[in-house]
Amino acid sequence: MISLTIDGKTIEVTPGTTILRAAEMAGIHIPTLCDHDELTPYGGCRLCIVEIQGFRIPVTSCTMPVSQGMVVQTNTANLRASREQILSLLFSERNHFCPFCQLTGGDCELQNAALNEGMTHWPMFTSWNTFSVDTSHPFFVLDNNRCILCRRCVRACGELVGNFTLGVAERGIHSMLVADSDQPLGESSCISCGNCVQVCPTGALIDRQSAYRGLEKDLEITPSICIGCSVGCGVKLFTRDNQLVRIEGDWNAPVNCGILCKTGRFKPLEESRDRLTTPMLRLDGELQPTSWDEALWAIVDHLRPLIGRKEDGVAALASTRLPVESLTLFKSLFADRFQSSMVTSVEEGRPTGLLAAMATELRQPFEGRLDSLHTADCVVAIGVNLVEGHEVAGFFVKRAIPRGLKLVVIDPQPNDLDPLAAYTIKAVRGSDVDILLALQAAVVDEDLAKASPPAFDAEKILASLPGKTGLQVRTIREVARLLGTARQPVILFGKGITARSDNETLRMLIKLARLIGALDEDHSGLISVKGEANSLAAAQLGLDQPFQLNGNKAVFVALGDDYPSQRLIERLEKAPFLVVQASYASPLTEIANVVLPVEMWAEQDGHYLNLDGRLQLAHHALRAPSGAWAHRTIFTALADRLSLSISSNWKEELYKRVPSVAINEN
Repeated sequence: MISLTIDGKTIEVTPGTTILRAAEMAGIHIPTLCDHDELTPYGGCRLCIVEIQGFRIPVTSCTMPVSQGMVVQTNTANLRASREQILSLLFSERNHFCPFCQLTGGDCELQNAALNEGMTHWPMFTSWNTFSVDTSHPFFVLDNNRCILCRRCVRACGELVGNFTLGVAERGIHSMLVADSDQPLGESSCISCGNCVQVCPTGALIDRQSAYRGLEKDLEITPSICIGCSVGCGVKLFTRDNQLVRIEGDWNAPVNCGILCKTGRFKPLEESRDRLTTPMLRLDGELQPTSWDEALWAIVDHLRPLIGRKEDGVAALASTRLPVESLTLFKSLFADRFQSSMVTSVEEGRPTGLLAAMATELRQPFEGRLDSLHTADCVVAIGVNLVEGHEVAGFFVKRAIPRGLKLVVIDPQPNDLDPLAAYTIKAVRGSDVDILLALQAAVVDEDLAKASPPAFDAEKILASLPGKTGLQVRTIREVARLLGTARQPVILFGKGITARSDNETLRMLIKLARLIGALDEDHSGLISVKGEANSLAAAQLGLDQPFQLNGNKAVFVALGDDYPSQRLIERLEKAPFLVVQASYASPLTEIANVVLPVEMWAEQDGHYLNLDGRLQLAHHALRAPSGAWAHRTIFTALADRLSLSISSNWKEELYKRVPSVAINEN
């Protein structure tokens, strides 16, 4: 530990800590604008300058590491004068007339910094340029007139997301934030994640949805979990008058450490579907509003005769966006009490069914955690496009490439990560098994195996490779050398592997992972991205079988706020009696016999099991419309009317099946 004194207060910190962070630990405030906890120190704004005993001039505390016996002053008269001059320069360089900015009143860090220094005006002449405002982006606006050139957004785009869209063009007073080679934001390589907007300290980047809808002090803030996919990012939901104003990443969240993609940040704010608030019952061929009591008794009358009829009773499907608590009651009601043989999820186990079967066979978890991506030096992405889905996991990969990570993409189709890959393997569709076997053979033949190699003829396998896959042996050998020499290889895979009808490809993947040291007794660098938010939980509950209507006399769909696929709608058109429990109107509710309105994602509490087994609690931030019920309330009400007892012990149910990745409740 290193001992130093800041403003007369002696503290101890670890080596490498900056003066700014040491002061924060001691509860001493040092003003700053360009600094951010999640970004590399930059020292651009100069506002955090401090005086150090023995130093001739003040230094930036955000970049200066502590040293033994250092004596620091943070608030001398000279420092205050310097900060006032720095702030005066910033205000005079650009149009910072605060009354005309939406961030006025406490959200603007520039304004707050000035007020904290006691400034009510600045003495310098204003001579700013007039920059055009870029409104081309669908989600946010860029106004260089408000920019202080702190480069937080530039660093966030590169360091946190790995996209490197933003930069600074020109020099001096003409300096301005640009996208790519000065393209309009809406036409640039921007991926709309909005992390630049969240880190901007002024009104230079403003998101369209929340603009002028209230300052942070006027909003309610609810920590929760994004359920846009199975990554399970931590979010903060900002609400006012029971309306969702904006969504930000939670910097303290263990999964995403604050970063979000557009699916988590902006897409939920664009909801335009018609909300269901009244139960509907089909009478004389038309859906008509009815009371909850009538709707529930109509369901009970149709379903009661089907209790105990496994093959021709009631089939049930649930969205994997539902909390574990709701999925457990759903499973208990239809699988345990109705004893139906067709109780599954709307995903039908495509992202998880083979994984669950493999975990059962191995009798232990075999997958690793997303954390391994932070230290990986080589990543193989097979059967997955991390730009089309599970994008935050893709950010972890993309941002590590400039630091030396080597990426291998195995995908017969064009993949958005192809331009960043060290190797792209484009083979004949359906030849994944041959590719994985050839990689094993090449690793063994190159004498790079880190585990006992399987018994096979490596030369024969490699010789047959071109005819089976269309690939050259040279390419496979080069990739094998990369994998075999990697210190911490990770294999990421998705539905391209898990949606198969058998486990042969997954077995080959596991064998390759063991051979290159990505899977051993101590750790696993084998990660599947699953599907929607609670895909893994649904698999643990056994809700992962393919759906078949067969001769079932009724179908119950707990859709929630999910989108029904066209494939599902077509298969349910022939259902004799269809109940749909949904938040929004859709083609599926249009063909239902009974429609039950339910809460949507921001109106419900419950647990979610993310793709690497982390059990997290989502909190409601909004109140559901008076006519919409909670999923749990509906399942319990049906069970009561049917005189059935259903289990709510969701945690016990989660552990009845061996998970593909160990469940972590911390």
